[in-house]
Amino acid sequence: MKSTQALVRPLVTTGLLLAAGSAFAHPGHDSSSFFSGFSHPLSGADHLLAMLAVGLYAGTQKGAARWALPGAFVLSMILGALLAQMGVAFPAVEAGIAASVLVLGLLIASAARLPLALSAPVIGAFALCHGAAHYAEKGGAGLASFAAGFVLATAALHGVGYLLARWTPQTAIAATLQRGLGVVVAGAGLVMLGN
Repeated sequence: MKSTQALVRPLVTTGLLLAAGSAFAHPGHDSSSFFSGFSHPLSGADHLLAMLAVGLYAGTQKGAARWALPGAFVLSMILGALLAQMGVAFPAVEAGIAASVLVLGLLIASAARLPLALSAPVIGAFALCHGAAHYAEKGGAGLASFAAGFVLATAALHGVGYLLARWTPQTAIAATLQRGLGVVVAGAGLVMLGN
């Protein structure tokens, strides 16, 4: 019974989170609003998969990496949006986002435990692309409320991925399912890179 609850809880949480994003995504919101910013990471498979994967990968790590990897993503994503606002050009943003999905999927599929000194900068570099893409979607108004929305949605997606990793029973079957999920995420990233 406990193992069933451990698997169902993250799925229900994800469903509720996605339903909330759908409610915010309908037309009529000001493009710079908090709700528009909140819906942006939830409205595209590229952002959604990358952010869930960061949380899932962090949840399989030990020690400081569990909070440092999502933290590095969020801080670098904010930096990417600020740099884009200052006029810094990011070449191949969409390719960088697709590559983030591919690489994060591969990390999950391989159950890699990279040193934090390597994994945090890699995740942070990908997050710069996500931040620049968010900025490009904000419309003509100010960044503050839009950024608050996409930061909250990103943190929530990281949290869902993290909880999914932590609530999954520590069994061989669960480990195989997690790796399989990583393969699916990596496959999606590969398809995105090909488009």
